[in-house]
Amino acid sequence: MSSVVCPICSSSFEANLSVSMPFCSERCRQIDLGRWFEEDYSLPLEDRLDGGEEQEIQ
Repeated sequence: MSSVVCPICSSSFEANLSVSMPFCSERCRQIDLGRWFEEDYSLPLEDRLDGGEEQEIQ
């Protein structure tokens, strides 16, 4: 079995036993989703070559 580390709580768990991969639990999965909603995470911006406004990378 492969053991992985949860990116939210840093606990080790068996990957094949988690229904919330890559998280150890539904709780950690919801915490991660909340961080996206609160904009704690973001995607990098890329400068436009024509000197215009920056655009999000898609």
